[in-house]
Order: sequence, then C-alpha cells, then structure tokens
Amino acid sequence: MEELSNLLQKHVSVLTTQGKTFIGTLTGVDTETLSVCLTNAKSDAGDIHKVFLNGDTIVQISSFEKPFDLQSLGERLERVFPRMVRVMDVGGVLVVMDRIRVNVRGIMEDTGHAAERVQQVFVMLIRTKALKA
Repeated sequence: MEELSNLLQKHVSVLTTQGKTFIGTLTGVDTETLSVCLTNAKSDAGDIHKVFLNGDTIVQISSFEKPFDLQSLGERLERVFPRMVRVMDVGGVLVVMDRIRVNVRGIMEDTGHAAERVQQVFVMLIRTKALKA
C-alpha cells in the first residue's frame, strides 16, 4: 500500500482487464478495494477530466516518474552527519541521528537546527535533480 500511496499526485498509466489504458494523475486510492481516481486523464475515447476505476478491473498501474533516490540523499547527508545516517529502502525512509526521519516529501518528524540542516540538503538535492532534467 505504501508504494501505491507514493504514486499519489504522480503521472501513471492504468491498464484494465478490458485492455483499455488510462493515463493521468493518480489523485485517489481506496486501500480496501484498490480502486483509483485519475484526473486529467487520457484514454482511447479521448480526454477525461476525472475517472474512477474499480480495483477489480485494474490489471496494472505503471509510473512514468523515476523514484526518488534515497541513496543519493543518504550519501549527501553522510557528508554533513558522518556515521549518523541510515537508509531504510524498504520503508522509503532515511533516518538521521536516530530521530530525524526523511522520505520523498522531506522531513517527516523532528525540528531544530539539525532537522533544518537535513531539510536544506534535501532541497539542494531536489534542485540539482531538477536542473539536470
């Protein structure tokens, strides 16, 4: 479920059991039924402002975006906080000083000077990746 929720607000392609493909922004997921909502979608029938797809009809959901590189962030943070950074790929979380948790959206918890510094490194990495793209 965490992987699917990480795709929220991302551009995805959804293939249905009927062989139809919908491409749009994933704006909602029902975790019980795996039903999804796409906005600004396109299909063979044309443009669709909003479409809801029942989880029983979904064969595949594909993401167009490259996942956030936690390893690169971990390496950069390791330069600032030597031997105090743990990358937990399974949960998509990075932990600094055993208390500052960071995911693809930034700082999840903690405040203070160290957390501010972690956020600065995070923002610098995002800007660098955006400039390269």
